[in-house]
Amino acid sequence: MKRAFPAIFARGGTSNGLVILREHLPPVQEWHKILPAAMGSPDPYGRQLDGLGSGISSTSKICVLSPTSRTDADIEFTFVQVGIKDGSLDMAGNCGNMSSIVGPVGLDEGLVKLPSDGIEPAGQGRASPTALVRVFNTNTSKVIHSRFSVVGDPPRYQPEGDYQMDGVPGTQSKIVLSFIKPGGAKTGYTLPTGNRIDTLTLPDGSTIPASLVDVSNPGVFIRVSDLTPEALDPAGVDADSELKIRLEQIRQAGARMMGLDPKTESVPKIVLVFPSSAKQLHSPRLHIRCLALSMGQAHKAVPLTLALCLGAAVRIPGTIPNLLATGNQEEDAVVIEHPSGSVEVGTTMRDGDILSAELHRTARILMKGQVFY
Repeated sequence: MKRAFPAIFARGGTSNGLVILREHLPPVQEWHKILPAAMGSPDPYGRQLDGLGSGISSTSKICVLSPTSRTDADIEFTFVQVGIKDGSLDMAGNCGNMSSIVGPVGLDEGLVKLPSDGIEPAGQGRASPTALVRVFNTNTSKVIHSRFSVVGDPPRYQPEGDYQMDGVPGTQSKIVLSFIKPGGAKTGYTLPTGNRIDTLTLPDGSTIPASLVDVSNPGVFIRVSDLTPEALDPAGVDADSELKIRLEQIRQAGARMMGLDPKTESVPKIVLVFPSSAKQLHSPRLHIRCLALSMGQAHKAVPLTLALCLGAAVRIPGTIPNLLATGNQEEDAVVIEHPSGSVEVGTTMRDGDILSAELHRTARILMKGQVFY
């Protein structure tokens, strides 16, 4: 018997993975029988050679889309992180990068029916008409407003454009994602412990200061200088097994203090933060550098939800990111430097509350067809 289901293979930001309509899957309790095999997991060799994954956490992702009855959203989706070696399905958090493809696919596949005022015409800085799709993420119970270029009648997503984002070759049309009231996505609080900086105690009795922040996805932020005097990059971190063990101990200690399950690898994630590089110091905007880890691997870019979390943390006085950031503390925009370039996060705050966090992505549908598992 043929074992297959319809799916779309797509890139969203600096990630890629499968986009599947909920109607094409069995009940969620049976997803573990299908989704890992589709991605090529479990794979003790870590390559996902027998599936559509490619052996790194940013390309072992799935978005499951469905209509919604919510009045504040046009579509909803569940994000699934597939474990590469063990084939586990982790739905504890969202992926901001893959969120960028949800609105375009929802529109093109007919899941989204836009009202007459859902399309903004070209003009006033817009080279083409722009659609607004309100997306509800079931992992975090948060709403994301997705604005992207469309063409034709009826309108369809227009991927071609002149916007270039770091970490992705070429240019595409810009997708603007606004994460609405993103604080407390998993814990219910932007600062789960109520502290700007906490002291984490590790298994060997040593301690390290960390800022525990929950915006879009929870993050454990530590200064690289509190960890090692050496410069760190993704290759260096991945090659240092002892360092990776210590970083996982820090992540788990942060998880426990945030009231989260320390054994869930995807939430929280750990982020090493540095002062901005010297070449950026002349900029009036806020700048900070980071190196993020996800599922035990060092990222060559930065997971989008962590960029949102870091951008918000920079704006919260007294946190480690806030103390390390360079530039004008009155600026709403935060430029986050990562190993593949930079990303700008705009954070709107009122009376200390985070109303929204905004950033820009690109996305493209790469293939449509049947996935065999």
